[in-house]
Amino acid sequence: MLKFLLPVDGSDTSNKAVAEFIKLLDWYKEEPEIHLLNVQFPERGNVTLFIDKKSIDLYHREEGMKALQAARGLLDQAGVACRFHVTVGHPDEMIIRYAGEIKCDQIVIGPRGLGAIEGLVLGSVAGKVMQLSTIPVLLIK
Repeated sequence: MLKFLLPVDGSDTSNKAVAEFIKLLDWYKEEPEIHLLNVQFPERGNVTLFIDKKSIDLYHREEGMKALQAARGLLDQAGVACRFHVTVGHPDEMIIRYAGEIKCDQIVIGPRGLGAIEGLVLGSVAGKVMQLSTIPVLLIK
């Protein structure tokens, strides 16, 4: 069975990529195993001095579930089963690491909504994933 990782951040761009990917599922002989992943940024500064780890973990989980909600809804509406995951770290690194851990066959990701010049200056998660991943990446605009 093919296994796909779809990183989503809750943005319109990532949800559009999920919707477009659903349209492509007819390409495959069998329904692939789909994993949605949301990566939460780690807390900055001295937050851990004032807030306990359990509360921070709960916060990340809640925010991750909010970010996954629309993509899960799109897949549910299309009758496509998925597994979903929330992790904390730098998105490009965590996407590549998670894809390797679950032994996925492909990463399906939407581009960021940046213009060409902004994209060159700021970089993007999709661009970094495409450059660093040894797993095939499908970029859906």
